[in-house]
Amino acid sequence: MPGQGGFPAPAEGLVLTHFLTVRDVAASRDFYVNVLGGEVILEENPATVKVANSWIIMNPGGGPTPDKPDIVLTPPSPGDPVSTFLNVRVADINAFYADATAKGVEFLTEPLDRKAEIRCYMRDPDGYLIEVGQATGLLKGIFADPPASG
Repeated sequence: MPGQGGFPAPAEGLVLTHFLTVRDVAASRDFYVNVLGGEVILEENPATVKVANSWIIMNPGGGPTPDKPDIVLTPPSPGDPVSTFLNVRVADINAFYADATAKGVEFLTEPLDRKAEIRCYMRDPDGYLIEVGQATGLLKGIFADPPASG
């Protein structure tokens, strides 16, 4: 359903993309190409990378525009609370982890077994959190423990 040149422009219905406000378009674009195997659809303005069956759109931040008054776009700063993150599902988390680590990606932890899945987290060049997981127990009806109440 993508439009001409692979750009996410459906002829009918909709496609879902994810927009990231970035500090350095080239560095962010290269991360999503080299680490997640993305394909560059548009180099800049806005950079658009197709990753698997999704698109990530990247552009620098900026102030309000007529269609989004009072909205300022900025990439996250270290220590900012996290309210959203990308969730990447892989067929073989150990292979993905080894490949990404060899490319210089630093993970918060190694892949950990959470009963329903094995998962770990990394950050992109702007600090966006990315969960990488492989469904395991979930495929057999085994779910993760509920979060501790607090």
